[in-house]
Amino acid sequence: MSTDLTGRTAIVTGASRGIGLAAAQALADAGANVVLTSRKQEAADEAAAQIRGNAIGVGAHAVEEDQARRCVEVTLETFGSLDILVNNAGTNPAFGPMTAQDHGRFAKTMDVNLWAPLLWTRLAAEAWMGEHGGSVVNTASIGGLAHEAGIGLYNVSKAALIYLTKQLSLELAPRIRVNAVAPGVVRTKLAEALWKEHEELVAGSTPLARIGEPDDVASAIAFLASDAASWITGETMVIDGGMRLGDARAYRTSAAAGA
Repeated sequence: MSTDLTGRTAIVTGASRGIGLAAAQALADAGANVVLTSRKQEAADEAAAQIRGNAIGVGAHAVEEDQARRCVEVTLETFGSLDILVNNAGTNPAFGPMTAQDHGRFAKTMDVNLWAPLLWTRLAAEAWMGEHGGSVVNTASIGGLAHEAGIGLYNVSKAALIYLTKQLSLELAPRIRVNAVAPGVVRTKLAEALWKEHEELVAGSTPLARIGEPDDVASAIAFLASDAASWITGETMVIDGGMRLGDARAYRTSAAAGA
């Protein structure tokens, strides 16, 4: 099975930077036409201009149905198909205990991280994928598979997204495959609070001894979107450098002592 995406078209939401921008480039490198979205048209255009390959930018706030529908329409008018959808737009406006969060922060988190993937998947299925087939990849997080102080609301939204991925994979099979990636700590603006002031410590505790780069996740997204993953659906691929295995420093200390 091939990872070649020549002749296919992808929408990547939240693609102005970080994992979204890297995913757009990885898909373009594989031959796909790519539509990059961002809340502002200017940001979407700037991102598309960075892509080596066939790409356009469309301003579309991920949670606004009219804007999402217009993006799907523009995609079909421009490229003639919509074969891949990467639901990457995400937010984390809340920090602290779950019981300290107000409805505004709760609603914004759930709207962007959960409602938007459902909305865009529905629109893609109705407009093209339901008849012609396609692949959806959601950007979740290892936070959706564990518990961590301070970002509980974000993690709850990602846990729900992982469940949504499985539910949609059942409902949309066999024509549409739906999978997710669950990154660990990656060098993005959204995750800065998790690494910027203590990158050496985070990297040192990771078995592969570094934090992630957007390209690490982008490669997995491109794989899941391709025919090489044609018998994979409903799965969440963890890409975390081994973080979920535990703190690697203890093992390195033990190994050094044994030596």
